[in-house]
Amino acid sequence: MRGRCIPLSPTRRIVCDFMRMSRDVPTIPIERPMALGRLVAARDAARERLPWSAIFMKAYALTAAEMPVLRRAYVRFPTAHLYEYGESVASIAVERDYRGEPGVFVTRIRAPEALSLGLIGAAIRHAASAPVETIRPFRKLLLIARLPAPLRAVIWWMALNVGRWRGHHIGTFGISVVSSLGADVTHVRSPMTVLLNYGVIAPEGPTIVRFVFDHRVLDGAVAARALARLEEILTGPILAEIEADRR
Repeated sequence: MRGRCIPLSPTRRIVCDFMRMSRDVPTIPIERPMALGRLVAARDAARERLPWSAIFMKAYALTAAEMPVLRRAYVRFPTAHLYEYGESVASIAVERDYRGEPGVFVTRIRAPEALSLGLIGAAIRHAASAPVETIRPFRKLLLIARLPAPLRAVIWWMALNVGRWRGHHIGTFGISVVSSLGADVTHVRSPMTVLLNYGVIAPEGPTIVRFVFDHRVLDGAVAARALARLEEILTGPILAEIEADRR
């Protein structure tokens, strides 16, 4: 059957490189139903309607502040070892239109555990709305995507496997969700130690919250306890911060 060849655009190359980085990572998905009705109500009543990704980002970072294993990564240079970071760096996937084609870009937010939800939400909105060329992480991704494939592979291998570089260029955890579109991705491929995602959030019934984690770094029981603590933080300190916005 006849068709046509479509060259890979820079945005498609970004995704292809991300998948190549992820292919050798032994990831395991684990999920927990969470009762977030009070959190939903508080968010709806707040003066500023925060992105759910901002809420989950700070909650995860607070969890990781208590559980150092969530701030570790498996790296291969100079030999295989675990590297532990002193703070979290969140990498969040953002869909943007670039030259008439939708693409996935990634921006990073350093130490979200130390930021207010308002500041995190503003950073996410900026990444979702400012011109693509004005956002430094996006420009770097596009620059790398235009390089020859062998050179891209070397750059990303070094970013992934040199401990001090990885936190800056890859992050310590990721967030990728499509729940605002009424759908849920159950097993996202990722080179992250933990990639967090969640299903459609409604005031009634539980919300499914999921970790896709690198089994070389942590085990299922640890991930299960981390999810339980994440729920406690969402319905404790995070809820309190959002409710304070109504006063």
